[in-house]
Amino acid sequence: MKLAYYPGCSLKGTSFEYEVSLLKILEALNIEIQEIPDWNCCGASAAHSLNHNLSVALPARNLAIAENNGFEEVLAPCAACSSRLKTAKYEMGLDDILKKKITDSLEMPYSNSLNISNMLEFLINVAGKEKIKSLVKKPLSGLKVASYYGCLLVRPPKVMKFDDPDRPVSMDELVALTGAVPVDYSYKTECCGAINSLSKPDVVMALTGKILYDIKEHGADLVVVACPLCHSNLDVRQREIERKYAERIGLPVLFITELLGLAFGFSPEELAIGGHMVNADKVLKKIS
Repeated sequence: MKLAYYPGCSLKGTSFEYEVSLLKILEALNIEIQEIPDWNCCGASAAHSLNHNLSVALPARNLAIAENNGFEEVLAPCAACSSRLKTAKYEMGLDDILKKKITDSLEMPYSNSLNISNMLEFLINVAGKEKIKSLVKKPLSGLKVASYYGCLLVRPPKVMKFDDPDRPVSMDELVALTGAVPVDYSYKTECCGAINSLSKPDVVMALTGKILYDIKEHGADLVVVACPLCHSNLDVRQREIERKYAERIGLPVLFITELLGLAFGFSPEELAIGGHMVNADKVLKKIS
């Protein structure tokens, strides 16, 4: 199977750690990916609120390039990117007129046949839990880990068709494979505020603070995510939230690929964990 990789904007910039750790675990899994040539921004959080056709055409162009290069599957690690790519496929599958309009605008053939996976789908369905478990060289025994899914990894269910939209378990299953203990808590799929981090930071701090303090109350050592924007809000905003509410949180926030990379035996330096705002050194000493 030819596997295309759509990094999106975040993995090439603010969330470079996600790409670094992804490439490391793929190396261990012996899975080869190829970046979609000449890819463009998928429209992320803004395009669908401004122009519907554009919001479909932007991700569709990436899918069409992948399809015309002979790929069968696309990995889109960013939750927002995978959401936009899956939504474009879903909408064109329902509406032949829209599909023709978009295909004509792309000026290239496109049959809308590709399968699209977010990071969790890829790890569960393509890499496989047995393969992942077999590669664990350094079990993260005793480490208590809270999985934060956010809005887009499993919703809307008619588009994502993956995991339970209200009580997802896929990331917790991956955490358990590392030897760590999954921590249950109340707000696994609550919104962190997403892109409102820029326009309404007080709202985001309230939403994210609720999530982080609940995770802390349930005894987690750290949080894992599979979304660059969720990571940004939980990690970058954490110190501001602590100042606002005058209560320490101190929860490192890692990408699921970083957690798997640690269990595979890669060092924090190899996984670029030092690039995060909340220092993870104290927590990582528990597994050293």
